[in-house]
Amino acid sequence: MGSIENPKQEVDETIRVKLIKKTNVYPSSKKLGKQECPLVTFDLPYVTFYYNQKLLLYKSSGADGDDFKFEETVEKLKEGLAFILEDFFPLAGKLEKDEEGVLKVVCEEECVGVEVVEAVAEGIDVAELAEAESSSILHEIVPYHGVMNLEGLHRPLLAIQFTKLKDGLAIGCAFNHAILDGMSTWHFLSSWAEICRGSTTISVQPFHDRTKARNTRVKLDLPESAAAFEKPVTSNGEEKHTPEPQLREKIFRFSGSTIEKIKSKANENLPSDSKPFSTFQALGAHIWCAVTRARNLKPEDYTVFTIFADLRKRVDPPMPDSYFGNLIQAIFTVTAAGALLSNPAEYGLKALQGVIKSHDAKTINERNAAWESNPVLFKYKDAGMNCVAVGSSPRFPVYEVDFGFGKPERVRSGTNNKFDGMVYLYQGKDGEKSMDVEITLDPEAMKNLEADEDFTKV
Repeated sequence: MGSIENPKQEVDETIRVKLIKKTNVYPSSKKLGKQECPLVTFDLPYVTFYYNQKLLLYKSSGADGDDFKFEETVEKLKEGLAFILEDFFPLAGKLEKDEEGVLKVVCEEECVGVEVVEAVAEGIDVAELAEAESSSILHEIVPYHGVMNLEGLHRPLLAIQFTKLKDGLAIGCAFNHAILDGMSTWHFLSSWAEICRGSTTISVQPFHDRTKARNTRVKLDLPESAAAFEKPVTSNGEEKHTPEPQLREKIFRFSGSTIEKIKSKANENLPSDSKPFSTFQALGAHIWCAVTRARNLKPEDYTVFTIFADLRKRVDPPMPDSYFGNLIQAIFTVTAAGALLSNPAEYGLKALQGVIKSHDAKTINERNAAWESNPVLFKYKDAGMNCVAVGSSPRFPVYEVDFGFGKPERVRSGTNNKFDGMVYLYQGKDGEKSMDVEITLDPEAMKNLEADEDFTKV
């Protein structure tokens, strides 16, 4: 494992999070050689999204948190990281353009490695970072706030920050979303934890041949910078000065029994010859209706329910769960707010179920072919009008990421790629089918949602 260290610097005592060291961690094997993998059609649309951020919080079993032995624990985590990067080599590489201008990931002997920051926040405890309402302090706990994926041309594709807390440890991760999706993110984290627990090999090797999912080469005209891409302009091409909207982020925690009630209610009037609505469909429609009510939309206003769906078993031929990269597409369900809220619950559920079912291999290929003929760089907010957009999945084993000092006390996302209507679903810490629903909304809509007992008290 190699590293580049910055000397410890004096930091203003008023700063709550003190950065004490920065290193680069490289794959431990010297025999890795040069490895490359192309970015394919499933990856490229996310170049102009932002790094995907995850935060794992681990609570000390001791009253003062000293049983974590921060320096010793971090060294063990870095050693495990160096080892696991041999299998997950794209995370240690960098983005490059080949001779035809097509993006690829390159990992070679002089690779970029993973950026690792060590920090101390003695005045912050796990409870503060785990509370339902998101805090601005997350900007200092999870790295690469506001960094666009195209920056992977100039900086590491994975950044990790270990922060010593008053009573535990925070592990903040920022993954370049142009090279992997949620399924691959948690595959990596679970495998890293497996090595840190003492295993000499990982249970499931990543599948790296992205050309098996799509083998079309697409050249992109990339913007000069994130600022240039995000800059709003008028119809005359002049720059608009529009302040960023103030949003609230909050986690709503649903017990397993509540989730079962939502699913049972969704299926109570279902004809015997109809396919039952899944837990995801039932919860998704429940959230969609509640957010639409909270927004006080006009009956004629359109609302969109967007899912970033995993396609590993939908493409032809199917790909293994271990496929390492992006294998997702946005699926849109559109209706008028009045129709969604005035009809029985089955209206939205059937619309959602139908759109999900119809997104088969043929539809996926048609979507890819259309995009390849006219490549469009998306903004992370491009999920539709008055949207509810669902990312992550309660199927991801987020509370199984045990590095040898117990399961996480809480798992949540960072602040990147958040907009009015963005929802992240996580399995609940309590198990038993419980779920955490992390929602970002306009403050007035969030206030209405909090007061909506049809949403919070099923």
